[in-house]
Amino acid sequence: MKKIITVYILALVGFQFLFSACVPTKQIADERVYSVDRLVKRLEGNRRKVKEFTATGNLNINSSSINARSNFEVSIKRPDSLKISFYGPFNIDLAHAVITSRDFIFYDVINNTAYRGNMKDGILKRIMKVDMSLNDIIDALTGSVNLTDKLRTEPDKFEADDDFYKLTFLDHSNKIENTYLVRNSDLAITESIIKDFSGKIILTGKFSKFKTIDELAIPQEINLDDQLNKQKIKIDYRNVELNTNKINMKLEIPTDVKISEW
Repeated sequence: MKKIITVYILALVGFQFLFSACVPTKQIADERVYSVDRLVKRLEGNRRKVKEFTATGNLNINSSSINARSNFEVSIKRPDSLKISFYGPFNIDLAHAVITSRDFIFYDVINNTAYRGNMKDGILKRIMKVDMSLNDIIDALTGSVNLTDKLRTEPDKFEADDDFYKLTFLDHSNKIENTYLVRNSDLAITESIIKDFSGKIILTGKFSKFKTIDELAIPQEINLDDQLNKQKIKIDYRNVELNTNKINMKLEIPTDVKISEW
């Protein structure tokens, strides 16, 4: 009887050992916690995976020169092509534009006039009503943060907990501090902050209501507060598609349109 009990205990211990061996341990180090170098490369890699972007939604712009809200549709082909359409109440056509780093065409539907020309300073502000570069506008519309210049540098501060990573880079030549808050679970950048060395905020970007598309976390709500240029942009997307290979970047305009060179 004693021998039977001993065999039973040994079998039970062996079973528990096998069971614990079959249960995966918590592999946070492999799946959730990234080294700084790997994290920055992964974030920038995710941004570059978005080669084509199409979306519809609402756009709000508040600046010293304009306070407007519009339904809009946007198509983007990286690295430098943007097509955007603006609509009023009841989806009334207001304006359409195709913009690249080389040239542009802007069709003012209300005045039946198309403006075209080579890209130069001031054009984007006349069309988009915001004082930003084309690259910055593309990143803003796609809800992404360009970390190209951070790929070869270590952050000056790096913090990590169960929910977020926080990276801070100091730009001593421009006396600017860049901070990024990254969600641990899906590597979504939820906030970016640029401020000067005195602590004065220059620009904040807040990204929320993320939707996973092609394994990428894409924000459906984007809020940019550009305090330096006194302009705010809010984007609420209803629908977003990535890399469809169906984007038509050609702008069709009526034959009776007045053409004006800018």
